[in-house]
Amino acid sequence: MRKRLFSGARIVDPARGLDAVADLLVGEDGRVLDVGPGLRRATGSAAGGEVEVVPCSGLVLAPGFVDLHVHLREPGQEYKETIETGGRAAAAGGFTTVCCMANTQPVNDNASITRFILERAAEAGLCRVLPIGAVSAGMRGERLADIGEMRAAGAVGFSDDGLPVMDAHLMRRALEYTRTFGAPVIAHEEDRCLGCHWAMHEGEVSTALGLPGIPGAAEDVMVARDIVLAEDTGGWLHVAHVSTARSVELIRRAKERGVRVTTEATPHHFTLTHDAVRGYDTSTKMAPPLRPPGDVAAVVRGLADGTIDCIATDHAPHSRVEKEVEFELAANGVIGLETALGLTLGLVRAGHLGLSQAVALLSTRPAACFGIEGGRLAPGDRADLVLFDPDAELLVDPAQGHSRSRNTPFGGWTLPGRVRRTVLLGRDTFSGVPDAGV
Repeated sequence: MRKRLFSGARIVDPARGLDAVADLLVGEDGRVLDVGPGLRRATGSAAGGEVEVVPCSGLVLAPGFVDLHVHLREPGQEYKETIETGGRAAAAGGFTTVCCMANTQPVNDNASITRFILERAAEAGLCRVLPIGAVSAGMRGERLADIGEMRAAGAVGFSDDGLPVMDAHLMRRALEYTRTFGAPVIAHEEDRCLGCHWAMHEGEVSTALGLPGIPGAAEDVMVARDIVLAEDTGGWLHVAHVSTARSVELIRRAKERGVRVTTEATPHHFTLTHDAVRGYDTSTKMAPPLRPPGDVAAVVRGLADGTIDCIATDHAPHSRVEKEVEFELAANGVIGLETALGLTLGLVRAGHLGLSQAVALLSTRPAACFGIEGGRLAPGDRADLVLFDPDAELLVDPAQGHSRSRNTPFGGWTLPGRVRRTVLLGRDTFSGVPDAGV
């Protein structure tokens, strides 16, 4: 691979406080050689054809995005998504690293499945895929999975996401055990005693629609429980897809006390309210459910003030068979890898975030949150990059997406920003066509 010079970009690297028009030089080993103004003049004449120049005028060059929460469905549910198709969607969205959840079939609850996922990801070569192992064997909530073996095989965290760990004793043991490996327990916070067969948030909209609901308290009481357990054990709790104002406040106060708790928020939870369900579009059915405006505003504030550590998509592909049914029977979840940038830039346009904050939430902070290499562009770092046009707009067309599934509530929306190029260790994994849709 030749050296590559990304010339004249607005380079945004929150890890170093950099936001300036400059050049970035990538070495033959796929790592950053230099960042600064005038590199094209310094390298161009002497290097001749040894350096590929990528003109970047008017574009933002940032560290490749990192997603701590995706569902890639392989092994076992390849009709929804595969590691390869999910990798294509990730690259198209500007992501260079994704962490995939354990609810595959069979469940990723042992080292052999963890290794299988890593091998398939290496074959695809579209992004780094870091497996998240199950907390409990078979995700049945009865006994711990083979956490030590999965950690040794490459798992970066542990979660029964999609299912809460209802047994407090098991959750306590998980926090104690994972502490020895320096790994997080990623919690799907939902007290099923407060709503077993729900379809949406419990409130005035669910009443008007005649749909069974689950209250925000179902998330809040589990967040409170697990914060107490993390505080007592010294373990690392990561709250997945936080969605209520009270949960955000509980996490804020826990951090002030020094509890090791981190959290993420999804674009759909900071963009949509439960009013989106009024059309009975099953693409608005998800877990946790869409919440009232006050909760959405609290999530946005949490992102802005740093209480919420990062943005994660909770990319959850489903087939038409699972979504084109009665609302109550539809599977929970939406795809999100290709719309995350645009929805996040929506917060920038609305004045809630600065551009550097937005990049940090998608890249620098998730990488730092899980201790993943990436999220920065200093010399010697991996050249995992995203090049995007913040002034372009993208009409979301689900039929043109790279995911195998189409379950997005944002079809027909026009979103700000467009990914032009995604680079993994110096090599292009996505090169956008100017008029392509998602």
